[in-house]
Amino acid sequence: MAKDTRESLRNMIMYSVYVRNHSEEGNFKGVTKDLDRIKALGTDILWLMPIHPIGEINKKGTLGSPYSIEDYRGINNEYGSLEDFKELIDETHKRGMKIIIDVVYNHTSHNSVLFKEHPEWFYRKENGSTGNKVGDWTDIIDLDYKNKELWDYQIDTLKYWIKVGVDGFRCDVGSMVPIDFWIRARKEVKELKQDAVWLCESVDTDFVKYLRENNVLCHSDCEMYEAFDITYDYDTYRYFDRYLRGDITLEEYLEKKRTQDYIYPNNYVKLRFLENHDNPRAAYLIPEEIDLKNWTAFMFFEKGMPLIFGGQESMDSNLPNLFDRDLVNWKRENNIEEYIKKLVTIKRKEIFAVGRYDILKCKKDGVIEAQYSYKGSNLKGIFNVERRIGEYPINIADGTYKNLVTDKEVQVVNGNIRLSNEPIIIEY
Repeated sequence: MAKDTRESLRNMIMYSVYVRNHSEEGNFKGVTKDLDRIKALGTDILWLMPIHPIGEINKKGTLGSPYSIEDYRGINNEYGSLEDFKELIDETHKRGMKIIIDVVYNHTSHNSVLFKEHPEWFYRKENGSTGNKVGDWTDIIDLDYKNKELWDYQIDTLKYWIKVGVDGFRCDVGSMVPIDFWIRARKEVKELKQDAVWLCESVDTDFVKYLRENNVLCHSDCEMYEAFDITYDYDTYRYFDRYLRGDITLEEYLEKKRTQDYIYPNNYVKLRFLENHDNPRAAYLIPEEIDLKNWTAFMFFEKGMPLIFGGQESMDSNLPNLFDRDLVNWKRENNIEEYIKKLVTIKRKEIFAVGRYDILKCKKDGVIEAQYSYKGSNLKGIFNVERRIGEYPINIADGTYKNLVTDKEVQVVNGNIRLSNEPIIIEY
């Protein structure tokens, strides 16, 4: 991990916005108008998906993918002007939040500024044509980081956005860009902004293997921690998906989680999520509200930074289309906004940043038990993700405790509690 990464990032909450689909306006002003609510939810870091002009050649859907970028230094006029963006930055800062933007440095659109001005900076197939090293991403073409002039341009671009006012970067498929580039980028950006936030979209373990088998550069999460503060939780997400499908047990999934504490540096930060713009909505995967609340509580309890993808708090089950207007459904009768606010309050405790974290072996199928300890203080989390009934053994003294999630009493009698469908977090 970057040696100067702050463990306090584990106490913070990130909120992701797809500007096009976040509001009726579909622009920066629509996001600015929603900042008070986003802040009230508990957000510390606002992440905007790409804000740049979108390529026209081979674009997907009606409006194109924001990840097919025409100009890294431009603003998508669909979202407004540079001044509108600066206003959003200023208003975000006034509310005590940081703002980071997506940078997509593995590839550009076919008609990008870079391709027009520097076609020599792009990957070429054996026949000399541009394209992708792997896959069939038809709306984009890959860059080639063998060209050191490209490094200069890309780092200067990061510095430009820091000067505009942003506080850091979420780096799309960052694992496919040389780690030495990111190390240099972090060092140079730090000269302008000491506490810039660096989030890497590290990739699924199977994808790492696939890329390497095809002789394509792809770094592991361990390598990415040399330059980044936060990496994606894709090294365990696929096991979560397999568990939900019934292909593996809960204990097998949790064992993958446990490995993170000994394969990564001591100050590692994982981005914990139940959903994001590339994966199904949590409310779609977990349709029962009580189950969704248990998994949401466990996500917040884990060591790392929770991510809320705009609309998750309204329990929207529709994953927005990347390529067209597909607004978040903010009008659902049920939502978990107040519930998330409660979890955020709990997450602020110092123990989540610096305490020893353990996920215990499952004592009862379908129940997650995890705990923190720090300087004589302890937190215990019980997450009944399969709605089991009966008694559950818990290794704390008999007595009456307060469930920090619900404010209800929890009785420990003869070393056991009665399982509840609601998540339980107690301090002792």
